[in-house]
Amino acid sequence: MTAKVAIVTGAAGFIGAALAERLLAEGWQVAGVDSINDYYDPALKQARLAHLQSLSNAAAFTFHRLNLVEGDRLTALALETKPQVIIHLAAQAGVRYGLVNQVSYLESNLIGHFNVLAACKALADAGTPVSHLLYASSSSVYGANEKVPFEETDDVSRPVSLYAATKRADEMITHAWSHQFGLPASGMRFFTVYGPWGRPDMSPWIFTKAILEGTAIPLFNGGDLWRDFTYVDDIVEAIVRLIPVLPQATPTAHTIYNLGNQNPVRMTEFVQTLAGVLGKQPQIDNLPWPPTEVYKTYADTTRLRQAVGWAPSTPLKDGLARMAEWYRAYAGEKAA
Repeated sequence: MTAKVAIVTGAAGFIGAALAERLLAEGWQVAGVDSINDYYDPALKQARLAHLQSLSNAAAFTFHRLNLVEGDRLTALALETKPQVIIHLAAQAGVRYGLVNQVSYLESNLIGHFNVLAACKALADAGTPVSHLLYASSSSVYGANEKVPFEETDDVSRPVSLYAATKRADEMITHAWSHQFGLPASGMRFFTVYGPWGRPDMSPWIFTKAILEGTAIPLFNGGDLWRDFTYVDDIVEAIVRLIPVLPQATPTAHTIYNLGNQNPVRMTEFVQTLAGVLGKQPQIDNLPWPPTEVYKTYADTTRLRQAVGWAPSTPLKDGLARMAEWYRAYAGEKAA
């Protein structure tokens, strides 16, 4: 029986590491790719990799430290491993970081994404095409769109951050590539993912750390912003279910899916729920609404549900309780 082989980019990242663990549990051989950059503490990325390498099935996981701008190295890895699927999650993340550091978005999110497409073409040209490319997009592409819930067919021509603009560009480039070369590809618009092993630049981590340490939470617009918080295990489940669901060439084999909880939460409610889970009262530092932030994210997951018979639905309190339990353990280990 032919081994199932996947390349996962961003494998030391939050979603990438969680996905790699799930694929290993399902019998895949996983080639993980990551540059381990210093956008946030590389020690956390190394800890995620150490966790993967501690698993009983770790022999099926190989890690390759490379930057996706190194297109030749990425293509060589693809030709060597001959994956059935590539799941491209690596990116320069964050919206506010784009106010001070623009080049990394262009390198990682545009050139890096193009190099993934080029690797797919190299595999096809070698007679070993991938069956499916799945790649991370973002709810940020909806930008100034005020219609909710967001549907995949909505206008996405008004991004309000460089990050969002690059993610929308990735979708358009992929569509053109799929149309020209017949690459089956699916873009996944993630909605505010949170959970164990999360990112320290995102509000769930920032707020958890602040509440536990007794420092003030930075809350924009008096907390009158809404986010469709989506638990990481739900995201991973959706990705795994989408792997065999190939987009139909009508005429282009490229599909976009919303991966969100379809249950937006006001940030004041989020803080109250998190504080209840942690058993501590928060201190609030009210800040103005940044120009990079949208007012509300809200996923319509009808297309995903029709494709895989399921959509994310973990209640916020349950997801935050699991995240808090992990965070306390992780922070305690770092302090020890």
